[in-house]
Amino acid sequence: MSLHIDKKQITLSTLNKMKANGEKFTCLTSYESTMTSKICDAGIDVVLVGDSLGMVIQGHDSTLPVTMEQLIYHLECVVRGNKGAHVMADMPFMSYATDDMGFENATRLMQAGANSIKIEGGEWISKMASMLSDRGIPVCAHMGLTPQAFNRIGGNFVQGRDPEKREKIILEAVSLEKAGAAMLLLECVPDSLTKEIMSELSIPVIGIGAGPSTDGQIMVVHDVLGISCLEKLPKFVKNYMNESHSIQDALSKYVNEVKSGVFPSTDHTFY
Repeated sequence: MSLHIDKKQITLSTLNKMKANGEKFTCLTSYESTMTSKICDAGIDVVLVGDSLGMVIQGHDSTLPVTMEQLIYHLECVVRGNKGAHVMADMPFMSYATDDMGFENATRLMQAGANSIKIEGGEWISKMASMLSDRGIPVCAHMGLTPQAFNRIGGNFVQGRDPEKREKIILEAVSLEKAGAAMLLLECVPDSLTKEIMSELSIPVIGIGAGPSTDGQIMVVHDVLGISCLEKLPKFVKNYMNESHSIQDALSKYVNEVKSGVFPSTDHTFY
């Protein structure tokens, strides 16, 4: 039994209703129980147990070393501190290299307390999104800049500025929704591309470096609190501790600025 039965659970249905009503929803990463509790107190709607833990928790220079066992450990910690937020969990690098692996590992994440799982990729994950959706596992497809493909991409570059790649991203986003993806996360794409994708989809779209048009915004909690492990912060990051007197105040300001449409501003948007 949950220790937080007084808190209303944010479900996929909740997020769809928020989208329909034009209400922005908020997302942050978390990797342990205490921070999750504070994030929930600030009013965050979605908590992502991200493979970004490889960098911000483990000290690696990419997300690639994170294992399924490590992700599950942090997921279980987050679930214990959760107070009604929708908990999304990343599928680590190569944990969904085949359909069988994807099914098994997504099942493990759901059994550990996730409400949905996030998979990086384009059209090639359509079959998996369909298979998991048919079996009751909500999938958030992660497109644009996909950190697990860092070595193929060759760096952290804005995606979709080239007309051919832009069209490909749009077509793949549409195909993923048709396949059964419940949500889409767009990372580091121009605002104009985000708007075009939004016009084609009916599912909730979450953005990080994708402009202000998305239904939800997500950031790494360490970036929000000004303790990023990166030497140079991406354009889309805002350090809320610069104008706050406490961690709780910084988290609440992030929530308020996303809800009100103040964040992301043009300073945090790619064109």
